[in-house]
Amino acid sequence: MSKIDRQKIMGILDEYDKEDITIATLGSHSSLHMFQGAKTEGFRTAVVCEKGREVPYKRFGVCDEYIMVDHFSDIVNEEVQEQLRDMNSIVFPHGSFVAYAGLDNIETIFNVPMFGNRDILRWEAERDLERKLMTESGVRIPKKIKNPADIDGTVMVKFPGARGGRGYFVANSTEEYDEKIETMMARNWIEEEDIKGAHIEEYVLGCNYCIHYFFSGLKDEVELMGIDSRYESTIDGLVRVPAKDQIDMGVNASYVVTGNHPVVLRESLLPQAFDIGDKITEGAKGLVPPGFNGPFCMQTLVNDDLEVVVFEMSARSDGGTNTFMNGSAYSYLYYGEPLSMGRRMAMEIKNGIAEDRLDEIIT
Repeated sequence: MSKIDRQKIMGILDEYDKEDITIATLGSHSSLHMFQGAKTEGFRTAVVCEKGREVPYKRFGVCDEYIMVDHFSDIVNEEVQEQLRDMNSIVFPHGSFVAYAGLDNIETIFNVPMFGNRDILRWEAERDLERKLMTESGVRIPKKIKNPADIDGTVMVKFPGARGGRGYFVANSTEEYDEKIETMMARNWIEEEDIKGAHIEEYVLGCNYCIHYFFSGLKDEVELMGIDSRYESTIDGLVRVPAKDQIDMGVNASYVVTGNHPVVLRESLLPQAFDIGDKITEGAKGLVPPGFNGPFCMQTLVNDDLEVVVFEMSARSDGGTNTFMNGSAYSYLYYGEPLSMGRRMAMEIKNGIAEDRLDEIIT
């Protein structure tokens, strides 16, 4: 099936009433601040929500319209798409939207205008593309091990797609790799197809910082919006146990993200953070035009040489943006008031309408 014709999306956008735009997304992941931010900027909001999952949106009162579906994946059904288009909807993508709608569907049948570059989402999901983008952009990343048989030190093993850390594991040998693969298979966390796409890289020892950026296509500028770190199960629970007991427990640690907390970098590291954002956005313009557009996240480790090493990226709003629904230390510096990523996204849409440049930031 061929990719969606950009002109078709632009044709749909041309028919929209720009005075009555609705901001819509799937009811999950980082949608709360997207809806709140959109409402703050004067837009209507619409949630596509699985039955039984609508409670937060009703209790917090952030949605004007509810499209209830049996399954999140139903967002790509034509009848749901039609409802979205009838509302003059622009969809804000996030991790759950990508996971449930499916990349193939987003690229080929989801005929609703989206904020950002829908083509770059695949570069996040496929490790070889992600690595190509970061390498060619000049961003420091961990070394890759191509074959499990070549493991001769501590490595991190990851699998394709937006998983929130599910299935990731650390191994120190080929034998340990094989044992943990079997364990993951037994828990139904991975399938045979996932093993073929396993990504093995050097384990960089350092502190984890997820750096959230916003690239404004209208201003051609990268903004540093916030930083978070993650609570991951079972690794965070395991490290609270004395070392002897950790060994006795015989638990294979997992890295499933269960929550996030806001952090700030020491100020002397901020030049590296901006350099990473600038490099990756410039690289993306050439490799997957028009490049990043709107929110993205670089997941990093900072070692004791104070080197910021990027190990993963999100090419859309990352879950850690939930840590600054009322603004971060960094987003406050730009605007002098609390600013969430969702509100910054809505501001870009608002500016695109005002400047008659909405087509430049929609795909």
